[in-house]
Amino acid sequence: MCEHAAQLPLSDLPPGAVVRVMVGDEPVAVCNVEGEVYAISDRCTHAEASLSAGSLEGHLLYCPWHAAAFDVRTGRPTGPPADRPCATFDVSIEDDTVTITLHNKTTDGF
Repeated sequence: MCEHAAQLPLSDLPPGAVVRVMVGDEPVAVCNVEGEVYAISDRCTHAEASLSAGSLEGHLLYCPWHAAAFDVRTGRPTGPPADRPCATFDVSIEDDTVTITLHNKTTDGF
């Protein structure tokens, strides 16, 4: 399997922030929830909207189009209109650098 990665400075991702990055050809929303960093597909599974344009409330990332909410830890939607999870990706932090890697894409059992 081809492995792709992207990096960004942790200082560009303060708590409560969501940043869109491209990892290879995959758009990824990188979220900082109280100092914990998560990476989730930037495409809503309901309507293909960019999740990074939505709002982050705790561990829930809300789609800006129809308010579908996804748990950034698992990718699972919390209810309609989305009924399929978003992929999540590996995140590592070393010094001030966040690295998102696509080699271990998951959809939490879905």
